[in-house]
Order: sequence, then structure tokens, then C-alpha cells
Amino acid sequence: MLKSAYHLTRPVARTTSVVFASPHSGREYPASFLRRTVLNPNEVRSSEDAYVDLLFETVPEHGAPFLTASAPRAYLDLNRGADELDSALIEGVRRSAHNPRIASGLGVIPRVVANGRQIYNGKLTLVEAHHRIANYWRPYHDQLQTLLDESVNQFGEAILIDCHSMPHEALENIGPPGSARPDIVLGDRFGAAAAGSIMERVEAACASAGLRVARNMPFAGAFITQHYGRPSRQQHAIQIEIDRALYMDESTLEPNANFDHFKRVLNGVIAELVEIGRPEELRVAAE
Repeated sequence: MLKSAYHLTRPVARTTSVVFASPHSGREYPASFLRRTVLNPNEVRSSEDAYVDLLFETVPEHGAPFLTASAPRAYLDLNRGADELDSALIEGVRRSAHNPRIASGLGVIPRVVANGRQIYNGKLTLVEAHHRIANYWRPYHDQLQTLLDESVNQFGEAILIDCHSMPHEALENIGPPGSARPDIVLGDRFGAAAAGSIMERVEAACASAGLRVARNMPFAGAFITQHYGRPSRQQHAIQIEIDRALYMDESTLEPNANFDHFKRVLNGVIAELVEIGRPEELRVAAE
């Protein structure tokens, strides 16, 4: 068992409706899981959004809360629904209607990591799957919804920035041949998860920092964006995917020489993002 399902850092004073969360940067691997996996340490970590929690750690200094997962993605995927159980991995689960995420081995309890490498030799029990969901999935999502409810109650709206990173190779086929690849991919489920005006301001914040931005391709957002993005209820969700090559060596899983510089660039973006949800009276007071 991990000590906690998540880590929550709150600001000294909440001054914005924006909430930041990182569901895939967890790297606290249970010993029982490490004994069971057939992967080596680097392979099992290949699904992590490594260091995203460190890149965004200045969020509370800007008046917003920051929620991060403890459990790693290879153990439990918080960006999946609790019912996305894989019958090929978990005993006693009925084969359900086709779900491309489950079919590819990327259900709520993943069967594979990056490049389709199998995590286990054999199946898990349904009891084990339910244990992970009850102890890690539900506490994280309960806390996330609480933070969004707090924003709505205090500011009349909530804006979730769901923070992720993507393999550099995922960008190979984006845009015409020879064109520059995006540094950032923003996902709002093609407009279903957030108001267009908010998406435009998020894109502008990234672009003003000199980052190349794309929308919804190849990542439009998965369970979290789909589940929490409710613009009609003044609850908006936007996924941010960052090219890992900007700040880390994907082969060694270590920060690269550009890490500190990129973190400073991202801190400027964070400052712009929190302004989207900051009431006018607080904005004036801060100036």
C-alpha cells in the first residue's frame, strides 16, 4: 500500500477558478507490483508522464491548487473510467462492447506499457483490480471533483488544466511533411469539454511563450477531459500534452539540459493560465 492515493498542494489563498492536476506523473511503485511485473525498471516507467509534477510545482504560488497522483500509470490509469476493465488481464471480467483503449491493453488496469510491452505474465484477480480502484482511483477522483466544486462555489466556474506529456515520436505524422511539430497539444474533445473562449486563451498563453501549439490531434483528451468537461455547468476541462523531448531524455528517463529553462518558460504559461479564472477584483488588487 502507498501512504496516500494523491498529493494535493493548496495555495496560501485561492485566487482563481483554475485547478491543475497531473494523473500520470506518479512514480511510487508498490513493492508487490514490482515483484509481479516482467519488465525492467526503465520499461515499467515508460508510461509515466515523468516529471510533469515537477514542471508544474509552482502552480500554488499563483493561487491555484495542484493535485498529483501517487500511483504510477502502469499500476493504475487515472485517465480511464473505473469500469474500463480488461478481460484479457483480469479474471472474471466479461468481454464488453468494443472499447479501443481496453482492446489495446490500456484500460484502467493497464496490460501493457509504451510500445505494447506486456506488464505481467498471467492474469490478475478481480479482487486485486477492485482494490486498486477503491484505494487509488476513487480517492483521486473524489478529491478532483471536490476541488472543482470549490471553484464553482467560490468563483462561479471551474477550469481544469489536466497536465500530461507525450512521447516525441507521437508527433511524427502531425502536419504536412517537413512542417514543424507542435510542442504542445491541447485537447478539449473538439470543443465538447470547454468553452471556445477558454480554449483560445489557453492556446494564446502557450503561444505567447514561444511554444508551437496544436489542438486535439493526436490527443483530444480521454476519460478525465470527457468526464469533467461540462461547459453547460460552468465546469471546463482542457488537457495539455507536452513533448517530452523539450525537457527529458526519453531513453534514460532523466531530465535533460533544457529542463530548468523549460520549467521557467512553463511557469510563465502557468501565470497566464491562472489569470483566465481570476476575478476582475482580484486581478486589479494584484496589479
